[in-house]
Amino acid sequence: MAGRIRDEDVKAVRDAVPIDAVVSEYLQLRPAGGGNLKGLCPFHDEKSPSFQVSPAKGLYHCFGCGEGGDTLAFVMKLDHLSFTEAVERLAGQAGITLRYEEGSHVPGRQQGERIRLVEAHRAAAAFYVEQLGSAEAEIGRKFLAGRGFDQAAAEHFGVGYAPAGWDHLVRFLRGKGFSDKELIVSGLASESRRGGAIDRFRGRLIWPIRDITGEVIGFGARKLREDDQGPKYLNTPDTPLYRKSQVLYGIDLAKKEIARTGRAVVVEGYTDVMACHLAGVTTAIATCGTAFGGDHIKILRRLLMDNALAEVVFTFDGDDAGQKAALRAFEDDQKFAAETSIAITPGGMDPCELRLAEGDAAVQRLIDGRTPLFAFALRSIVARYNLDTDEGRVAAVDAAVPVVAAIKNQSLRDRYAIRLIGMAGIATQSEEQSIIRRVRAMSRARAAGNAPVADRGRPPRPGPGASAGPARATASGPRLDLRSPAHRLERELLKLALQFPHLVSPAFDAYGEDEFTGPPYAAVRRVIAQAGGTDHADPDYLTRVREAAPDDTVRTWVTELAVEPVMHKAPEFYAGAVLVDVRLNAVSRRVAEVQAAHARLDAQGVPQEAPERVTLRDELWALQSYGRRLRQLGAAGL
Repeated sequence: MAGRIRDEDVKAVRDAVPIDAVVSEYLQLRPAGGGNLKGLCPFHDEKSPSFQVSPAKGLYHCFGCGEGGDTLAFVMKLDHLSFTEAVERLAGQAGITLRYEEGSHVPGRQQGERIRLVEAHRAAAAFYVEQLGSAEAEIGRKFLAGRGFDQAAAEHFGVGYAPAGWDHLVRFLRGKGFSDKELIVSGLASESRRGGAIDRFRGRLIWPIRDITGEVIGFGARKLREDDQGPKYLNTPDTPLYRKSQVLYGIDLAKKEIARTGRAVVVEGYTDVMACHLAGVTTAIATCGTAFGGDHIKILRRLLMDNALAEVVFTFDGDDAGQKAALRAFEDDQKFAAETSIAITPGGMDPCELRLAEGDAAVQRLIDGRTPLFAFALRSIVARYNLDTDEGRVAAVDAAVPVVAAIKNQSLRDRYAIRLIGMAGIATQSEEQSIIRRVRAMSRARAAGNAPVADRGRPPRPGPGASAGPARATASGPRLDLRSPAHRLERELLKLALQFPHLVSPAFDAYGEDEFTGPPYAAVRRVIAQAGGTDHADPDYLTRVREAAPDDTVRTWVTELAVEPVMHKAPEFYAGAVLVDVRLNAVSRRVAEVQAAHARLDAQGVPQEAPERVTLRDELWALQSYGRRLRQLGAAGL
């Protein structure tokens, strides 16, 4: 069993790997003000960015679902890693050698399963690339050349070759210290009838399949010989690393251009991705042996930021199967804010064949000549019916009205309703008006009864920096979005204490928990004190505060307040006023309590010279004097 990683090494990893660099491997981040960055949350579906990253604090928080934490927490959550695996993974990226408390570290034995499987895939990818240069791989090199791919193209995409023997890769990886069990679990090997491990891919051309961060997590293998009785393409099976429904081939190469240009081009195969990239369409990606589905949409939405100006272009062969695939893509259109288009390749050619036949410019023309998905869908639906008959025209309209009603943009929806009228050959004005009314009525019904997929089941979300926090901090525990003016001030002061401790220190440390009337805020005040207070803020200050939290609920509150921007562009001119206002609210509450005590003594007939009356009068005088002092001098009067 692995020993515990030393605390100083964990800190070194946290310090060495910026959180924005890690998060931006998975989603597009844009400036959010106050030094923060924002993007679409990778942990839940949403239409507008509520996920914020604070590079200065090394923290993230989603104001929609409440997920938050540091760099390690992000990697653990998104990639389903243990704490040790997350530290080891980031340490590997940063080139940091980890030390363990219990015994010496033995490379390869004290690492988590996922790290081991990633390393096995990395070694396998290098092995396959080397084998592509062997004499046996001549058939693979000819296959690539026949499709217009030279050695440089193969190297760029990491294409390799799996030797035809039973255990070439297995023996190579055994020599690297990997066990047969690890190779079978990884999908690199299969279990033989005798119980040992044999190569899964044999005598095939190999494409490495990488996740969005660039790690090899699986392979796709194309058969080359007639005596190969297997399928044309054989992919890695589902493993702890690889889920084909959650992977897009080429996403590691395309992600930056997709985010920069706001366009993604979805093609059908590995060679199509290669052809598009080499032709200059560097936003091309493909699914891996499965239909384009919901998990693929989530990946693209995080890169496109659901910008209404963004675009997703699907390319399909012009045959019947390709057109059916295009119409299936239409069913998912409403999950994008981006415009969705279809590019149908001519003559039944895929992009790879098109490039080979007509050159790079033809691939560019294919994408440039795309058709909006709604126009394509309408044409395809109406073409099924005989428009020479009244029955055919009515049936075509009945089938197409739901498609038009699904269009999100009202102006565009009306224009397509008019287009449908023309396509169906509707002649009378009364029929035209009837169709437009049907489209509008169905659209209203959809809006009333069917919330957008991204919003179903999620409460409304106030923006960061507003008076309210998230709709919920965690699945359990009291709410953090306290709404009274006093609570807003307390929230702001805690944000300042966590984000700019030097601006409120040392005065803040003299504030008691009772000055924070919201129970969640009192809890956060308590853990700040337990972590040493603002006067002892150093680079590890926030880490100490989060670690002092008694449970995940309070830890989430701390993270949220540490990430949410303060409500002023210049905190240094704002902090003193917030300190004073919170204290004045506390003074006012105590004044009210003292006056209520006086009233009770009046009701009881207690004499004015009674000691308790004298004590209350003295306290009231002191409170009122202190209040006047604070109003006159501001923070200097604290």
